[in-house]
Amino acid sequence: MVAETEFQPDDGLEQAEEGSDKPKKSSARWYAVQVASGCEKKVKASLEQRLKTLEVADRVLQIEIPQTPVKKVRKDGSHQNVDEKVFPGYVLIRMVMDDEAWQVIKNTPHIINFVGAEQRRAYGRGRGHVKPMPLSRSEVERIFKQTQEQQPVVKVDMEAGDRISVLSGPFKDFEGEVIEVSPERSKLKALLSIFGRDTPVELEFNQVQKES
Repeated sequence: MVAETEFQPDDGLEQAEEGSDKPKKSSARWYAVQVASGCEKKVKASLEQRLKTLEVADRVLQIEIPQTPVKKVRKDGSHQNVDEKVFPGYVLIRMVMDDEAWQVIKNTPHIINFVGAEQRRAYGRGRGHVKPMPLSRSEVERIFKQTQEQQPVVKVDMEAGDRISVLSGPFKDFEGEVIEVSPERSKLKALLSIFGRDTPVELEFNQVQKES
């Protein structure tokens, strides 16, 4: 989970303090960068190193991979706590945009492109270039609100129609069919054949196992 983020104003793209060549931090905006699948952490590490060696750290202020806590329930009913990427294949960068910073980021290994508006070529064939478009304040707040949720989202590898067998409890060794899944309660309902009749029974996730 990322640390709480201070959101910056969306208006005013001033490039420097008066009487200074340094970029004005209040003009920094959040941009989304598309990266190769599964390379989000590599890209973040590479960028952090390149920013120091190429002297653009004063324009690139934050690099984040938004993640949210997830509690996964495996087929055998056991639980696994993991951090899941909110937007797989993307990295968010808070920066003051200029040509030098744009080039450093664009030429980092495993980065595909900034998210933005495609600018058509004035002449000739082929695609133009992508003009980076900053995220709106509401988009940024929504994204980071997801990463700051206290209770992990529960994801279970079971759904209505799946066949399950009961591992424990009074219905141990019974088999049945899932009719309802309630991740927020870590429970499900299944039809079990009891005395020759299909009977709905509520069970804990860790009491059942999905049949392959």
